[in-house]
Amino acid sequence: MNSRRHPHKPGFGKQVACGVGGGLLLLVGIALLVLPGPGLLLVLGGLLVLANGFPAAQRFVDPVERRAMQAAEESVSSPLRMVFSIGTGVVLIAAGVVWWVVPRLPLGGWPTGASLILSGLILLGLLVVSYRRVQAHRAAASDATPTTPTSA
Repeated sequence: MNSRRHPHKPGFGKQVACGVGGGLLLLVGIALLVLPGPGLLLVLGGLLVLANGFPAAQRFVDPVERRAMQAAEESVSSPLRMVFSIGTGVVLIAAGVVWWVVPRLPLGGWPTGASLILSGLILLGLLVVSYRRVQAHRAAASDATPTTPTSA
């Protein structure tokens, strides 16, 4: 049987696992688009998992990936945005510690605290990756720019 004419279709078990896991990631990501947390990243992760089990979902991955990378690069495009983004990460971590150690707070306890701390760490990690990526793009652009000799 020629595999080019008949692409491999994921098995039923894989489709169920990808559907449940990807669907949950997608739903949590959509919720985190308006709540504190890495919403767009989880939406992208959910789509990637769904595309693993359902190849038709692949068409949604590229636009979301481009938007996620664009948003990540925008967060480090100026010193003011970097300060705000780093501050947001630190505030998320601090809020997570407070919610963890003061269970009397609304939704207080380790689950809320851990999710806030994890969101802050993910944000700071993404900022580092985005900053390095933007710096690499700028370095490549400056290397590609031809220099003209100045006359003295």
